[in-house]
Amino acid sequence: MKVGIINITGYAGSELARIIAQHPEVELVSATGRSAAGQNISEVFPHLSSLDLTLTEELDDDVEMVFSALPHKASAEALLPFIEQGKKVIDISADFRLKDPQVYEKWYQTVHPKPELLENAVYGLPELYKEEITQSHIIANPGCYPTSAILGLAPAIKNNLIKKNVIIDSKSGVSGAGRGLNLTTHYSEINENVHAYAVNGHRHLPEISQELCSINDDEFDVTFIPHLIPMTRGILSTCYAEFNDDISEAEMDTVVDSYKEFYSDKYFVDVTDSAPQTKHTLGNNKCLVYPVIHKETRKLIVVSCIDNLVKGAAGAAVQNMNLMSGFPETMALEGLAVYP
Repeated sequence: MKVGIINITGYAGSELARIIAQHPEVELVSATGRSAAGQNISEVFPHLSSLDLTLTEELDDDVEMVFSALPHKASAEALLPFIEQGKKVIDISADFRLKDPQVYEKWYQTVHPKPELLENAVYGLPELYKEEITQSHIIANPGCYPTSAILGLAPAIKNNLIKKNVIIDSKSGVSGAGRGLNLTTHYSEINENVHAYAVNGHRHLPEISQELCSINDDEFDVTFIPHLIPMTRGILSTCYAEFNDDISEAEMDTVVDSYKEFYSDKYFVDVTDSAPQTKHTLGNNKCLVYPVIHKETRKLIVVSCIDNLVKGAAGAAVQNMNLMSGFPETMALEGLAVYP
């Protein structure tokens, strides 16, 4: 299958190319890079030199599936011609994640270029929407923070274990901010430093709320605080919730088993027996989930861990592509984490 990548020159786009290069059923035949058009991919990313691909301003017409790694709004605009041609698309930006165009406009400060398409797009989290993904032509790849948070809390919500107030504390490596120059991610600013940001509301908050509330068609009050830490890759989220009043101590004892059962047929989520670390997911498509029960305070604490560029972006996109195309879901994604 011939695929194209719009904006290969960002971190998500280049990681997508790296994974696709290992895919036995897919050929990357076209890629754009706005400021690098006309250059060979090796001039921009020497580690991708084996692709021997010349970057262009527009994708070739013969691509069968299109990935977009452009920023929001620009991504939807670039994908519209391919959607109109009936081609399958996977958007790594936020443009198709939120179902309500007014919510999108509020959080992204722009009007969606084609709001009527939002209802047709499928949220690309295979652990929750596998069947819908296989039948869709428009996939909204989840955000990195939401992936870690939703996968950490989904079993508890599905099994009606927790109350409606949840707190999500997330820490991310610097690559989540992209390749653009920014004082906040300057080495001298981020090194030996940790800071919270967007404390009054991060753009991923409505996405997390939308998906948590949709699990049981119920309302949840979500507090989400992200932090930037001095490392390149990885997200570690710690989720806090209080057990429902009707959950007994005996039922609390079965929570870990309920998590394992929920994810028993989900290849890319492992319920761990000890607290995961970001290095445990470095470079692979796994989400590690560690539920802990505090009976004394009737609290559920869930630690979840992903590589923000793989399961949080490019790996999830390939997982979605596999499902949309009838390939094995795990194809090109079975590599182990890089350690140390």
